[in-house]
Amino acid sequence: MAFAEPLQETATPLTDPETGGTLTIDLDAIEANWRTLARKLLTVECAAVVKANAYGLGLEPVTAKLAKAGCKTFFVADIAEARRARTRAREATIYVLNGFAVDAGMAFVELNVQPVINSTAELAEWDAFVSAQNWRGGAAIHIDTGMNRLGISADEAAALALRLQQENHGITLLMSHLACAEIADHPLTAAQIRLFRELRMLYHGVPASLTNSAGIFIGATAHFDLARPGAALYGINPTPGRANPMRHVVELTGRILQVRKVPQGGTVGYGAAWTARRASRIAVVALGYADGLLRAGSNLDRKSAGTAIVAEKSCPIVGYISMDIACVDITDVADNAAHRGDTATFIGEKIQIDEVGAAAGTIGYEILVRLGPRCHLVYRGG
Repeated sequence: MAFAEPLQETATPLTDPETGGTLTIDLDAIEANWRTLARKLLTVECAAVVKANAYGLGLEPVTAKLAKAGCKTFFVADIAEARRARTRAREATIYVLNGFAVDAGMAFVELNVQPVINSTAELAEWDAFVSAQNWRGGAAIHIDTGMNRLGISADEAAALALRLQQENHGITLLMSHLACAEIADHPLTAAQIRLFRELRMLYHGVPASLTNSAGIFIGATAHFDLARPGAALYGINPTPGRANPMRHVVELTGRILQVRKVPQGGTVGYGAAWTARRASRIAVVALGYADGLLRAGSNLDRKSAGTAIVAEKSCPIVGYISMDIACVDITDVADNAAHRGDTATFIGEKIQIDEVGAAAGTIGYEILVRLGPRCHLVYRGG
């Protein structure tokens, strides 16, 4: 998806007659969330994770906003994202989480970005490459402390610490990743912190990083030298079960194409999966799963799921969400309060992204990265 340059803030959400939906992204809120983490909760450096196109919200405008705010370190998934981030953060340190690939080697030099090394085989390839190129770009070492996903083992990390005896060892960051930070008092979290602290002692002088968004809220014991928030920047609640300390960032609205009456006993949408228990009014909205509204969030006869805000009132989505259409029961909205051409809000201040994820049986992360492939994009605070 191509993202336009940020539009300036407007008093009301912009719409586009050529699209059915509008996705509004509040860059000021993203900056405010970063500053909340960086200045109120941390005494160490606060980086920003902008992988997956900044969680679906536009890597270039988000990176530019945070770099201007003072963020000096960014994490991306791959070299393609690193190339985009570098255009907006020319002096920042950029780490590539998916590591080093020989075929993309020269891009690390060209862009002056650093791989996160995830295995000893990958480290050997990296060493051979930097030796051949006589380059001193440096790399992060990722230790697996319990996620059992990417990273070298604890034993490998202990052995690798001997490398620091070399003058140009090339290790610029030691990092690991918490598996259960958002689950209060999970025993794996304490075990990971303890193991990482022990290994970090072998890497004297090398900055260390462990915490993700939720990990920041564990406290200073997990902070080390660099925090790596991602989801919290974009409004995801990093403290499930408690009030969200972050500002909401996105608003998704859809154009009402038609308001129609459905008699009691009438059905709506594919499979006749929802039946009106009373005479109802239905707003047919130009948003569907092609726009990021998951079909799993549909409201069926035996399942209550997602909602939308129409005329300031919360209304249930009814029937299956289809590719281009969602139907909303506006029977309880005052007559003549909603018309063709008005908008329904599916994500916003009154419907948080985590609620939308829960209604679809998933997490807010998945909703975010799917939003807006066809929507009119509006950036506030650019």
